Amino acid sequence: MEPEGEGKGGGRDGRKSEREKERGRKEKRRANNLCQSALSAHPDRVEKTIDDIMTLKKVNPDTNPQLGISLQASLFQIVGYRGLVAEVEKLRREPYDCENPDHEQMLMKLWKTLRPDSPLTGRISKQWCEIGFQGNDPKTDFRGMGLLGLHNLLYFAEHDKATALQVLHDSLQPKHRYSFAIVGINITDLAYSLLVSGALKTHLYNVAPEMPSLSHFQQTFCEWEPFWPKWHPMPYIEDPCDIMEFNRVRSKFHRRVLRQLKNPDMALCPHFAASDLHLVNL
Repeated sequence: MEPEGEGKGGGRDGRKSEREKERGRKEKRRANNLCQSALSAHPDRVEKTIDDIMTLKKVNPDTNPQLGISLQASLFQIVGYRGLVAEVEKLRREPYDCENPDHEQMLMKLWKTLRPDSPLTGRISKQWCEIGFQGNDPKTDFRGMGLLGLHNLLYFAEHDKATALQVLHDSLQPKHRYSFAIVGINITDLAYSLLVSGALKTHLYNVAPEMPSLSHFQQTFCEWEPFWPKWHPMPYIEDPCDIMEFNRVRSKFHRRVLRQLKNPDMALCPHFAASDLHLVNL
């Protein structure tokens, strides 16, 4: 038989143990909720979110100041990447609208930047083929990537004009003969797929010390400039052989970029050094 009082004490200990377990479960739920909300935090609330995490984990910021700084930098990058994916997806889903003056202005700016000495004879014109569109109206070529394709082409033309003009010039030479605008739209599609799959995190986290932005994504698009000639022949519906060749080139390029991005220190250097061109020997 148990000594008198031991059962009561055991009961108190049992209740205390249950309370501690419940308290532990609540703290765990709170920590999980805080972590989930942190990933979708607005940039303005990142600092407050880090303070909450430090408090929850009972970390004294005075004794370990670097931890808070590192957490804040990491969270800014995570939040920024998520925001970038949303922004890029919004542009991709927005179709080109010839009734929208902003869309038309961007398209006209693209023409004037790439063909400054050749005024358009009309909005619908065969001249669009000179910069690599497939028909008389570029609107139809933007269907797959929406405004994102136009944004990338214009960014390339405006922010790296000399290179863009050289690429356009090369595209018109018999040796290469590829469609500048169509290749740009297809490379946009590749960059988009790498972004939404998360593969571009390696590159963007290394080149954007705070928050990845749309300009970082567009710079990535520009950095693949040396490989544009590798993408010909371009796919035309009437020639299935060209379509098969294009898909082969695209898949091989995609795989090679993915292999590079597996290196946690990888940052796709602007225009890739000439010594790196063998990496995409298609």
